[in-house]
Amino acid sequence: MISQQKTYHIWTIGCQMNAADSQRLAAHLERRGYQAVPSAAGADLVVVNTCVVRKLAEDKAVQRLMALRHLKTSRPNMLIGLMGCMVGFRPDEDIRNLFPFVDVFMPPSDFRPLLRFLDAVEPTTTSDSAETAHSTANESWLDELVPLAPSEAERTACAFIPAVLGCSFACAFCVIPYRRGAERSRSLKSILEEVRRLADQGIREVTLLGQIIDRYGMDTGEIRLAGLLREVERVPGILRVRFLTSHPNWFTDDLLDVMADSQKICPQVELPVQAGNDTVLERMRRGYTADQYRRLVEKIRRRLPDCGLSTDVIVGFPGETDEQFMDTYRLMEEVRPDMIRIAKYSERPQTYAARHFPDDVPESEKERRRAMLDDLLEQMLLKKHSDWMGREVEILVDHREKDGRWCGRTAQGKLVFFRDAGEWLGRLVRVRLTWVAAFSLAGEITGVSAQVSANHSP
Repeated sequence: MISQQKTYHIWTIGCQMNAADSQRLAAHLERRGYQAVPSAAGADLVVVNTCVVRKLAEDKAVQRLMALRHLKTSRPNMLIGLMGCMVGFRPDEDIRNLFPFVDVFMPPSDFRPLLRFLDAVEPTTTSDSAETAHSTANESWLDELVPLAPSEAERTACAFIPAVLGCSFACAFCVIPYRRGAERSRSLKSILEEVRRLADQGIREVTLLGQIIDRYGMDTGEIRLAGLLREVERVPGILRVRFLTSHPNWFTDDLLDVMADSQKICPQVELPVQAGNDTVLERMRRGYTADQYRRLVEKIRRRLPDCGLSTDVIVGFPGETDEQFMDTYRLMEEVRPDMIRIAKYSERPQTYAARHFPDDVPESEKERRRAMLDDLLEQMLLKKHSDWMGREVEILVDHREKDGRWCGRTAQGKLVFFRDAGEWLGRLVRVRLTWVAAFSLAGEITGVSAQVSANHSP
């Protein structure tokens, strides 16, 4: 058993799935006696959980690794683990040769190599060689019930739960199928057991994760996402349920039905569009048109008038002209989402786009288009939120900031802050807004809601 004095630090970049992986790894490490520390400088074990969806994220991970290499020269007993999409689901010698100072390499969502490594070494033993293990098709190890790490449970009321691992729908720009492997749905039983365990630890909101979460159960035939959501919302102690990320091709009427009928499933949809021009969408291999996306959003809002909508857009995809970009801009003006995650196209190895299309849009033009969309989003949100001044909203308080402010989100995902001396973690409270901005809101607490359900009103 590892000494209680052993410390760890996990640095995470990328998507919510990476955050969930880090959360699970932290639980395993703390069960072994490790204690979390806020920086790598004081850690016996450092794990870098990586993302390679964009080159910028990959570059940041490499910079962090280089800093750790320097740190390890003065602290040779420090263990370094590399995890996530930079490693991929079938690690090879190239990654080991590139970072020879790393002790353990872990595929996405699979930290068994690190656990085996820790089982094998004595507390004072230094590592002479790295260990790499291949993932297997059997994902049952993910279903081992490990409580949320105490360091996490004491400061948050929300948790991510992987429901669909990997992806089998290869968009032209996306590296995920090549780094996380084929689509695999976890069993209903294992997900519900995890939700119950988290609820027992004080978690009040869970978010079900998948690269295309709407495809949950399509590979197993056990139950589809709408049924899973109905089961999860019945778990005692859970006040809110979210899910992401959806795809326009698989967002069904069944999902709208269960959202409309529930007081716990939040009226928020993460629905990436990626582009608003049909030619670009076809080259991206997205499988729908801009008008089909527009009509889907209209359907969602007819059924859920107060639904929060978030989307993703890639600017500067190979061959995208200025007029094609303006189709995207005009679609965003029309749809008016609550959030647009804007990314400049970044060529990724192995992808269809990298193999077939030259990255021919200049970086300066990508940046111009990104800035235009960013400005549009800010203008739309400022206009929308200015009408909310003085409005009372309900939030689930999910954490406390370092400056003492409590923080939570509305059912639609709007970020709200307030100050109060009370203990509000995990509570549903009402806040009257006294300050609004594009990307966050603030106010003063006015009361406590019934702690049984999420309120769908904004």
